[in-house]
Order: sequence, then structure tokens, then C-alpha cells
Amino acid sequence: MNTAVNNLLEKLQGDRVIWMVTIFLSIISLLAVYSAISTLAYKADGNSFKFLFKHFMMIGIGLVAAYFVHKIKIKYINRVSVILVWVAAGLLLLTLLFGVNINDASRWLKIPGINLTFQTSDFAKIALIIYVARTLTVKRNVLHDFMQGVVPILIPVIAICALILPANFSTAAMLGMVCFLLMYIGGVPLKHLGKIVLIGIAGLVVIFFLGKSSPNIFPRFGTWVGRIENFSNPTSDGNYQVQYAQMAIYNGGILPHGPGTGSSRNYLPHPYSDMIYAFIIEEYGSIVGGFGVLILFMILLFRSMRASLKCPRHFGGLMGLGLAFLLSIQAIINMAVSVNLFPTTGQALPLVSMGGTSTIFTCITIGLILAVTRTVFNPEEALDDVSTESSNKENSIEPNPKNYAGA
Repeated sequence: MNTAVNNLLEKLQGDRVIWMVTIFLSIISLLAVYSAISTLAYKADGNSFKFLFKHFMMIGIGLVAAYFVHKIKIKYINRVSVILVWVAAGLLLLTLLFGVNINDASRWLKIPGINLTFQTSDFAKIALIIYVARTLTVKRNVLHDFMQGVVPILIPVIAICALILPANFSTAAMLGMVCFLLMYIGGVPLKHLGKIVLIGIAGLVVIFFLGKSSPNIFPRFGTWVGRIENFSNPTSDGNYQVQYAQMAIYNGGILPHGPGTGSSRNYLPHPYSDMIYAFIIEEYGSIVGGFGVLILFMILLFRSMRASLKCPRHFGGLMGLGLAFLLSIQAIINMAVSVNLFPTTGQALPLVSMGGTSTIFTCITIGLILAVTRTVFNPEEALDDVSTESSNKENSIEPNPKNYAGA
């Protein structure tokens, strides 16, 4: 038994704490989803095991994908980043034109032949962050020049976010914010960041007036405005999702009641996906369920940041930070919605909410972070990676002071 465990640990390279957090979140997900899907199963065919088995398979496939991805050398990921961002843009465009439309939102693209759909924005988020990390690395000595250093980063960010925006405003906004943080860490001068903020504000103003004057351009504009209005008026009927979530949290109390005890699955909308955090608190209490899940994501963020800052490759460090911010911010938004600290967004709790291919892409994201940590824990690979970049002076994530010339 000990030999098998040791062999497994030897194969799981990189930060083992992140591996453990990933496994814990997967177990929590299986327990919570199985307890929460009874109503969903009743509306279908009464077979809750079918939904659990599908979710179990998605987590299993995701963990296998994370294992293979974490074995890839950072330099190879760097090389394909430009191709990935173009593929992401093409898939998003196809989704807007021919995607599966649900609630005025074309978010899913059907894979021909296997009758499986996937949310193309999940792939686009990963591809864009990798591209931004690469371009910040390549342009690190000219970031003081807005046109030469910043615009090549900004154009793909605007393009990808604009393609995601009509179907999913919250994802586009979150992705834009992560890229902005990455540009700040990567050494973009404050004066250029100020210009980006002004561009963002101008874009929001344009979206608002277009949404008001031409609803056909943004069919979900009314939904966006309604969510903000409901957030400002918590007692309104339109805020029923959060009201039910707060009831579940109140019933959960401080101490755990145990799996299968949650009654909110009978009235809480999407207790297995969007509102799974409230359901977990109802069954496991605020300390174990609420703070426990939050602490796991904070550990994931801390360990990812620690390894990224030690990464011998500038590109790898930025990629690790960007992907860690993406997962952590999405998790915080999901949890904040449940406790009415943020407007309803529809963002899932990464790796915990029941999902199809989104679970696999979350695991791929973790695998990429682990690939970064592997360069820290594996000195031989770190030396190999650094040698390929020595001529470009990419041996530190610390921003180059020359980037701030003229700021």
C-alpha cells in the first residue's frame, strides 16, 4: 500500500499542496452534487446516479487532463500561445453565429459526431491569459511605449472579451480584470494602465447606450441591468435566488449537519451549480463548509503565487499568476453572490459546481499552474528552461525598471 502511494506521489510532480487542494475540492464536489441533484433527477427520470456518474466522469477526465498538462514544459506552452488565442477567437465567433442558444445567450458549441457541447469561453479564458503572459514577456523592454508595447497586448484582450460579452458579460468583465492585473504585474507603466481604464470606461458607456437604443445588439442587456437593480434592492422579487441562498445559509448555522440533510435542494435554484456554496454551508455549516471551501481556494491562490514568483521563467511566472487569479476571482465572485455581496452573475464555483466540459477546463487550468510549480520543484527542468531564455534575459518575474522610463 505504501509503495503504491509513494509511486503515485512520485508521478504527481509540482506543488503537492495544490494537488491535495484539487483532490479535496473534487471530493467536496462529489458529495455536494450527489446530495443536491435529487430534484434535478426527479424532473428528469428519477435516476440521480446517472447525474452523479456523469459528474464523476467529468472530474475523472479533468484530473487525468491535469496530470498530462502538468507534464508539459513551459517553453512549449509559450510557443503555442499565439496559435491558441487565434483558435479561441475563431471558436468564439463560431459560437456567436452557430452556437446553441439558451436564454438569448449563445455560449455553447456542439462538437460534431459526439453530440457534446462545450462553452468556448472556458477555452478562451485560458488561451488569452497564456497569450498575455507571453506578450508581456516578449515586449517587456518596450512596455514604456504604448503603441509598440501595450497595444499588441490590448487588441487581443479587447477582441476576445468583445466576443464573449454578448452571451456572458460577467465572464468578459472578469477576464478583462485578470488581464489588467497581469499587465500591472508584468510592468506596464501606470500612465498606460490609466489609459486602459479610460478605454474600459468608454467601452461600458458605449455598451450602455447601445443596449438602451438597440436591444437586438445585446439581447441580454435587460438581464444585466435587472441583476444590478435587484442587487441594489435585496428584498425585490427578482432577487429570489439570493434570498433562497441566504435561507439555506441561515439553516446551515455554524456547525455541520451532515451530507444529505440539506432541504434547500427542494427550493433553491441550481443548488448543484450556481448556488452550490450556499447548499454546502447548509449541510456542513459556516465553519467547515463556508470557511473550509474559502480557505482551500486561498491556499490554492497562495501556493500558486508563491511558486509563480519563484519561477525561473518570466513567462511561466506571469502565466501562473494569471491563471491563479482567474480561478480565485471566479470562486470569490460565486461565494460573494451567495451571501449577497455581489450581483448575480451565473459564475460557477470552480471544480465544485456540477458542470460538463467546464470542469475539464478548470482542471486543465490547474494543470498549467502545476506545470509552473514543476519548474520550481524540479531543478533540472528549471535549468533547461532558463538556458533557452538566457539570451532574452527572462530569468525573473520581477518587472524591468526600464519599463517605467518616462512614466
